[in-house]
Amino acid sequence: MHLHVIHETRYHYSPALHSAQHMACLRPLHSATQALLAHTLHISPTPQQRRAHTDVFGNVHEYFAFSVAHNELVVVADSTVRTALPLAPSTAQAALPWESLRAHCTYHSGAAWDSAAEFVFASPYVPRHSEFEAYALPSFKAGRPALQAAQHLMRRIYQDFSYESYSTEVSTPALETLRSKRGVCQDFAHVMLACLRAMGLAARYVSGYLLTQPAPGQPRLVGSDASHAWVSLYLPGVANGELGCWIDLDPTNNRGAGEDYVSLATGRDFGDVSPLRGVIQGGAGHTLSVAVTVAPA
Repeated sequence: MHLHVIHETRYHYSPALHSAQHMACLRPLHSATQALLAHTLHISPTPQQRRAHTDVFGNVHEYFAFSVAHNELVVVADSTVRTALPLAPSTAQAALPWESLRAHCTYHSGAAWDSAAEFVFASPYVPRHSEFEAYALPSFKAGRPALQAAQHLMRRIYQDFSYESYSTEVSTPALETLRSKRGVCQDFAHVMLACLRAMGLAARYVSGYLLTQPAPGQPRLVGSDASHAWVSLYLPGVANGELGCWIDLDPTNNRGAGEDYVSLATGRDFGDVSPLRGVIQGGAGHTLSVAVTVAPA
């Protein structure tokens, strides 16, 4: 699909800010299944400092700062991407038992180290807790392929949890979401990550977008009015020379990511890929509005 994405963030401050520093992560990824054709980041007012860098996960972050008073900030990311169907795992990868995948991601002295194994460990938004393992266990029957187990877990989260806008905040702990069984896409992604990692599997957080208006006859997906989040499970190469692959799973909509998904960034959790964050001086009271549109280009 050929998609045009507009992500607008607007802050209004009262009283005006004296100074501010921000970091934006709003440039879509360029990968084997997604080509970034065009991207601009419009910032108003014009910042006094601005520079970009690529982080360890391959995401582009843009830093910008203001040293003059202002009472409004508008950031508009305008991107055009061409997406393709996700790469499918090989037959051997799809059949890999979850116990074998856990063993692959476990450190063994003298064995080759797979860099994807760093996504097995806890992270700030995805801590270790026995309750995540307890919730995950019914999906992880002995000998079940890891991909099937992850898909079963995804389906259970979709059935057991209620999507409720504004029911949580960015700082809401994943354990609280597990217990309350409600939240938004970010919360469901964190819960699923915590469950997969509790079973010793490597999984990462993916931020992005969904097609706002689906094709005729197709259901409208939950979370398509804002930035979205889902999970990516790692399957290593099984045959000689076979490359590992990442399989995207969306617990909010109980499906794998398709060509109607736009990947923005990947990381351990939301903290690595927050679309916009900052430190401000002044502006004791402020309001925020975010609007996202994804449409055929």
